[in-house]
Amino acid sequence: MTTTLRPAGPETSRPDGGRDRRWQVCANGRPVGTVRTGSHPLGPGWIGQIADLEIIAPQRRRGRGTFAMLAAEEVLRGWGCGRLELSVPADASAALALAGSLGYTETNRKLAKELGQPPACAPDLTLRRIGEAEFPRWLEHIRATYREHLVRSGLTPQQAYDKCEADHTELLAQGAATPGVALRQLLSGGGPVGSLWVDLKIGERPDGRPLAWVMTVDVDADRRGHGYGRELMLAAERECLAAGVRDLGLNVYSANTVAITLYESLGYRITSRILAKRL
Repeated sequence: MTTTLRPAGPETSRPDGGRDRRWQVCANGRPVGTVRTGSHPLGPGWIGQIADLEIIAPQRRRGRGTFAMLAAEEVLRGWGCGRLELSVPADASAALALAGSLGYTETNRKLAKELGQPPACAPDLTLRRIGEAEFPRWLEHIRATYREHLVRSGLTPQQAYDKCEADHTELLAQGAATPGVALRQLLSGGGPVGSLWVDLKIGERPDGRPLAWVMTVDVDADRRGHGYGRELMLAAERECLAAGVRDLGLNVYSANTVAITLYESLGYRITSRILAKRL
């Protein structure tokens, strides 16, 4: 029995020049599911995404999903994509197993938490706003760390540089004075030990409630292991509650097991896993 893809609608263009198309998954010409392919430019290349794969219940466990994924990969190969990415919901164990069988590996995870009331800042610690004078040095350090994580997740150095520049230019358009952003430095004994960046306007949950996002939690290399990361996360929660936001999400790279353990201990749970592979 032959499984193929058939366009389910016209191809659309993205503002960045990328492409997007929805497909019917067909077995011997009869629709048995759907899948969507997308692409966007990054550095000297294109990143492809496969999303919304759904095979109707009576047709599952017959290899339809595998063939649909392979066919979608061929579409994206034809679109010039050299790297593919998937977002798999935390509870989609079958999808995760399928992706693993096709050579995709996890690069990062999305986590979230519905906030209660966190404890106050420890009495020997102080939080202060990162101002215009401190902002350039802080941003230079944050960019360097971000680029390192992106390269470890599989991007080329040029792709990592371009993504870093684009993300920070968009998200911190007005520097330290960007509205809806909390930039904080943690001090111990009067000296800096770490910093925090929270975006309080990142978006909404499916039910419409506002969702904030921890963009970075950074503890100085020589001050790690003393609970400062936990204090910064609690500070992020207090910032959200003060802004009327009760849901907080974050991204963590899969290799960062120390951070994952911290977030789980604070009650954050996985919402999705990001997987990637090179064609």
